[in-house]
Amino acid sequence: MATKKASKKASKKSSSKKSSKKSTRKYSKAAGKSVETEMKEMKMGTLKSGSGKKVKSRKQAIAIGLSKARKAGKKVPPKKS
Repeated sequence: MATKKASKKASKKSSSKKSSKKSTRKYSKAAGKSVETEMKEMKMGTLKSGSGKKVKSRKQAIAIGLSKARKAGKKVPPKKS
């Protein structure tokens, strides 16, 4: 039994290799900062949407932050639709 456990551990170690492919950021740090400020505004209750209504949804606050980051020219992927 001891040899079977040892062989299982050895096979797990060899199979768990990380890929050497480098990942690139989809969103810049500056874009994250603008989303963070919009989230803080929403939590304080001062964030307003385009129509002037108070934003209550977390997703809407993130969307507003990303939209402002796009307008400022920060690295953000284009809108899907």
